[in-house]
Amino acid sequence: MFGWNGKFLRVNLTKQKAVAKEYDAEMARKFLGGRGFAVKILWDELKPGVDPLSPENRLIFAAGPLTGFALPSSGKLVVAAKSPLTGGYGDGNIGTYAAVQMRRAGYDAIVIEGRAESPTILLVEDSITEFLDAKELWGLNAFEVEERLRSVYGPAAGILEIGQAGENLVKFANIVSQKGRGGGRPGMGAVMGSKNLKALVIVGSGELPAAYPKDLKELGAEAYREVLTKPNYAFWKRQGTMMTIEWSQENSVLPTYNFSEGTFEDADAIGGFSMEKIKSSQRGCPNCNMTCGNAVKDADRKESELDYENVAMLGSNIGVGNLKKVAALNRMADEFGLDTISLGNVIGFAMEASEKGLIKEKIPWGDYKTVRDLIEDIAYRRGLGEVLAEGVRFTAEKLGGNARNWAMHVKGLEISAYDCHAAPAMALAYATSPIGAHHKDAWVISWEVKTGRERYSEEKVDKVIEFQRIRGGFFECATVCRLPWIEVGFELEWYPRFLHAATGMEISWDELNV
Repeated sequence: MFGWNGKFLRVNLTKQKAVAKEYDAEMARKFLGGRGFAVKILWDELKPGVDPLSPENRLIFAAGPLTGFALPSSGKLVVAAKSPLTGGYGDGNIGTYAAVQMRRAGYDAIVIEGRAESPTILLVEDSITEFLDAKELWGLNAFEVEERLRSVYGPAAGILEIGQAGENLVKFANIVSQKGRGGGRPGMGAVMGSKNLKALVIVGSGELPAAYPKDLKELGAEAYREVLTKPNYAFWKRQGTMMTIEWSQENSVLPTYNFSEGTFEDADAIGGFSMEKIKSSQRGCPNCNMTCGNAVKDADRKESELDYENVAMLGSNIGVGNLKKVAALNRMADEFGLDTISLGNVIGFAMEASEKGLIKEKIPWGDYKTVRDLIEDIAYRRGLGEVLAEGVRFTAEKLGGNARNWAMHVKGLEISAYDCHAAPAMALAYATSPIGAHHKDAWVISWEVKTGRERYSEEKVDKVIEFQRIRGGFFECATVCRLPWIEVGFELEWYPRFLHAATGMEISWDELNV
């Protein structure tokens, strides 16, 4: 088999055992990788009614057959489990060197079950797996953990860790890598914490098995050049997803004051052009020339990596109109290992509940200091934070009355940063995403604004299905980033060519797009 390694690493933390298990070419072709592998494993192995925070749940890190090759944006890793936030399937993806290192270590996925007796680091070095004591790391934030581990294992190691939110089983805790890259919105960090797993370190030295290595190398070089020629690339390079703040403001879809409005009076102050003025560095995922990670020095003089979602949810949605302050809130969330989308939702909900007198705590819109305190309380489950740590659906149910009317979620997962009051296709995309209200599976809001927002039509339903197949299907299974396609127009026809050179299989786009 080419492209794929043909092996999963199966880890049992309770028994402190790890074993490599082979899978066949039929499974590889049928499920491709990433989300496909994760769904297959969870479907086959989890019994109905399993508690997501129990040892029986599986925590899966899975890549695809293109991951790690020198191809545009091929450094993604899917992390999946049964979600403690929604009770259903949950996943997310992270741009991380852990994806590349896992593949070089000889594995296409690492599947973890059980629960360690004490805080543990899982170290995977090629075919050797060790269970190391993490007591000294327990209680540290994600950035501190990464610094300590990187000082031992070096700059090229793949490192995934949780912060205090994961330790304290906050239902929207995520998994962090590379000081600002997070994934697993539906509580994958809480699942990791429930297993007493503080960090996963991966170091691989093997070569990836390509069917036609010379062709793949030439194709990759050609593809990188192609990305650079796209008309939108130069502006994307300047602002990345931060350009979407101004676009959302212009089109009245910028979540503001807990999604009660679609425009924000201080949008310019937190937008892409304001970011450019204070940008301190620019980062990218492995094998990526899109480099959409724009970092600024925040209000605490620390570096914080910004994108549209975290700025909208911790800015306009809660009334904070100072970009350096938004950046500081984002840095706090990343250090604690909190998903910024869900965090901005629950804080916005708490502010509206406070305004309406449903809770005794006073949480004014835009109150930066109060928000900082609340983020810490959520991470440590203190006071009101104990309730908010369960997510907006649970909080609304606990408050009762009509509180659920302004709890912005689908299936328990808080809504991403696009107001869809007058965008029925985007609302349908949220409603039908397999993990809950997340834009990554069918981001149709841009297309919908161009074609007419308020009308309902079969065309809109068809477009949602098309995007779900491409974004939530192909890209999540191949574990390559969708941004070159959706943002700068890198053609989908490249991907069957990549797969042929990597795997030797002739897989048409029609076969991939199902």
